Amino acid sequence: MNAPLVSIKNVDFAYQKQLVLSDVSLSIFERDFIGIIGPNGGGKTTLVKAILGLLKPQKGSVEHSLEKSEIGYLPQGNQVDENFPITVKEVIASGLEHGLKIEFRKTKGRQRKVEMALERVGMDALRSRPIGELSGGEFQRTMLARAIISSPKLLVLDEPDTHVDNQFETELYSLLKELNEQMTILLISHDIGIISPYIKTIACVNRDLHYHTSNEISEEQLKVYNCPIEIITHGTVPHRVIKEHIHR
Repeated sequence: MNAPLVSIKNVDFAYQKQLVLSDVSLSIFERDFIGIIGPNGGGKTTLVKAILGLLKPQKGSVEHSLEKSEIGYLPQGNQVDENFPITVKEVIASGLEHGLKIEFRKTKGRQRKVEMALERVGMDALRSRPIGELSGGEFQRTMLARAIISSPKLLVLDEPDTHVDNQFETELYSLLKELNEQMTILLISHDIGIISPYIKTIACVNRDLHYHTSNEISEEQLKVYNCPIEIITHGTVPHRVIKEHIHR
């Protein structure tokens, strides 16, 4: 077996002495598509930030050989100043290694990457629109294009379906399945019933981490994993309910 892209070993992380991750270990390999699930406050985003190098664990290690430009990241929520005078095309271009430096703006290879990213997420017609005038779904499309423009080896998405329209939600997961043929994907989501046809494996995170080597998981397994999510299916439409639980 090839060496993992990311190796997480016995990681602890705490905010102001409040333990959020406890003895977490996970190996992430090339072409993995891992769905990360768990309750709010369970440590999902903290785990992702540790993988990205944005947080340093108090115990354990996170090791990988990837360059910064080989990791694409779509964070949770809108973290862009809507009043900043920047267009859709410029936001997407900022995902490239040299950002918006003038000397790199007009190279043909760079422009081609921007064009391909615009087309891939369906934002070609809105390329010149100011970022502050976008709907929630349009904004997420733009940020996804920014995350994938450099063709990263690892793509990390923190609840990317937040504030998106139903049409793009379906298109999003189909696109991610295609992208998984070229890159490894970590996807944080509450909607296990929706993402299960697309992901390959599941990591349940609620302070500790349990790794499930399939894209299908039962309610009984979730209880064993200490992951308080109930899966309910009505016909062909999956739903989820977060059970009452204590944030530790």
